[in-house]
Amino acid sequence: MHSILVLMSTVFIYISIIGITGGAIYAPNAKPGCPTHCGNVTIPFPFGIGQNCYINKWFELECLNATAAATSLILKRTKLEVLNISVNHGTLQAITPVTLFNCPNKKEGGTSLRQLTDLKGTPFSFGFGNIFAAVSCGAEAIIDSSFNNTIVQVGCKSTCSSITNSSTATKTINSCDGVDCCKSTIPSPLTPFQIVFRNSSSTKVRENECKYAFFVDETWFGKQVFPINFDMDSVPVNLDWYLDQSSDDWEHFSSMGELVGLVIYTRVNQSSKFRCVCKNGFRGNPYLSGGCKDIDECSEDPMICPEPGATCINIDGSYTCEKPERDTKLLIGIGSGIGSLLVAAMAWGLYKIVEKIKDSKRKKSFFKRNGGLLLQQETSAGKPNFEKTKVFNSKEVDKATENFNVNRVLGRGGQGTVYKGMLADGKIVAVKKSTVVDEAKVSEFINEVVILSQINHRNVVKLLGCCLETEVPLLVYEFIPNGTLSQFIHDHNGDLLLNWQMRLKIAIEVAEALSYLHSAVSFPIYHRDIKSANILLDENFTAKIADFGTSRSVTLDQTHLTTEVYGTFGYLDPEYFQSNQYTEKSDVYSLGVVLVELLTGEKAISLSRSEESLATYFLISMQKNRLRDILHAQVLEGPQEEILIVANLAKRCLDLNGKNRPTMKEICMELEVTKMKETATSNNDQGEAQPIQTLDVIEASFVYSSSSSLQEIPLLSFKSCIVGW
Repeated sequence: MHSILVLMSTVFIYISIIGITGGAIYAPNAKPGCPTHCGNVTIPFPFGIGQNCYINKWFELECLNATAAATSLILKRTKLEVLNISVNHGTLQAITPVTLFNCPNKKEGGTSLRQLTDLKGTPFSFGFGNIFAAVSCGAEAIIDSSFNNTIVQVGCKSTCSSITNSSTATKTINSCDGVDCCKSTIPSPLTPFQIVFRNSSSTKVRENECKYAFFVDETWFGKQVFPINFDMDSVPVNLDWYLDQSSDDWEHFSSMGELVGLVIYTRVNQSSKFRCVCKNGFRGNPYLSGGCKDIDECSEDPMICPEPGATCINIDGSYTCEKPERDTKLLIGIGSGIGSLLVAAMAWGLYKIVEKIKDSKRKKSFFKRNGGLLLQQETSAGKPNFEKTKVFNSKEVDKATENFNVNRVLGRGGQGTVYKGMLADGKIVAVKKSTVVDEAKVSEFINEVVILSQINHRNVVKLLGCCLETEVPLLVYEFIPNGTLSQFIHDHNGDLLLNWQMRLKIAIEVAEALSYLHSAVSFPIYHRDIKSANILLDENFTAKIADFGTSRSVTLDQTHLTTEVYGTFGYLDPEYFQSNQYTEKSDVYSLGVVLVELLTGEKAISLSRSEESLATYFLISMQKNRLRDILHAQVLEGPQEEILIVANLAKRCLDLNGKNRPTMKEICMELEVTKMKETATSNNDQGEAQPIQTLDVIEASFVYSSSSSLQEIPLLSFKSCIVGW
């Protein structure tokens, strides 16, 4: 059956090539001195057999049983048998196993067997032109796989035809229409993990009938007619392949010197992966030096010139049709061309002058549209603590970010994209490029500039300047190297986990910054989007609040009513969501969610929990005395009394009634008390051993009194909670 499959696939491929090239087959080339065929399969470079015949180990082939009747071409590192390789499309056709279920007559047994080859980490992936199919009565098969870094499931379920087990052997499938055979399209590129069968709930399923599932070339599969209990062990499938610009592959082609000549290279999905193709008018193997040959269109199609008496003349990459009076016209054309060149030179010089004037006007227009005049008004208004912000020109910012290279992207948010840059003096900065907004939202951007210009605190990201003469406005900040708190809590690879002391320190620093914004500046500033993704960590893991695009500076007589709800679900104050009235207690609620993230390591919104909202999940756990069950392992290693103090503080911050929540200054002070108790306990431990209580005992007996705790510490100790640093 395997030999028949290879023969059928080879004939199908041969017919397809004839149809594409119109009868003229241009075989891809191998490197000089290297084998060009294995049986009926052509071997083009970058693939090859033998030393120095392939570009890297992934493309090394092996020809087994080299006889005309039984020859197999094997891709050595993946052990896949290859049926065909195309350099023009960057594809190959290989044989993959059929996965079985409930097949006791097979020598491997009756369980699910022979999974697909795992292509993760290879230059190969399951490409377009494939389908996922399952064959048998009531077959229900699923493939768990990865697509664009997301786990996906693809599968199908067949129904049963009205036949009995005894007649199954004579039943044939002409089309896979859902009866005894089902199929499903799959995304590309795809890295499969495992094919699994599910037990069918249908009462019509024929017992003890073997079930099959497989990836397969859709065109090949559509031409097959086979019995339901077909005995195929493998089927052909299409794979995409590519080379890597970040490896030695690129050095090979850049040294050829022909990439700018006859070869075009294309990047795959804006990554370092690439493929090569011959330019229009050339054909051959673009991966070999001199592999792209000119197509002689005149020889291939004698009728290519439709005009009577015209002569076809082949030229590199194209052809031309000439009439007998061509020479006279050519001389006239040359004379006209020289004159045209002189006119064009003058026009080009004039064009450059006009473009320079247009560019200057365009920058002035952008400056006005992006709120430059509004910023000048704010600057001249004499606001307290307002520091003049440096205004960068577009050339400085373009050079710093390498024209906003995608490789310099640090992150994307609701207000724009942040790039890493380096100024002319060598200073590393973060450049925030706002999304394209209408002029009605320009005040939101200028609002961020004005607010950050008033803030001078070590736990708030420092604004260095802005650029307004570009299509969208830009902000230049100090660079914070360690990313966001959210990444360390949820996405970090485990090299460095945040212990309790670090988590408590971060919580205190965030509370200090927000207390400063609410109480110590000339006008209270409400952030309105506090979340772990907006808290950055520097090289010393000092917390800094960022993203002030939706913040508001308010006076005491303002009601803080808004016509549009700002914030992030999971962190949004329910009271604000219902009333559209934002207060300082709304920031307190968001901070409470961040405290719970630090305690549990859970995301603010998750479908994997019994409660999607982390705040609700936490409050229910506290109510049921199950706090220990939801705490992160790193947190459980900390002092248990401190953990409960912070947990109860978070609970008070999440009170649905904003009036019952503590102020930001109270939160800051209570966290400082917790830290000072830790220091005092550490000092006492050096002299006299202290009794140890478990979290369950403390949780059952603890009654918190903020006033008594604060009376034990001098007010001078809380300077950081009310004064900017």
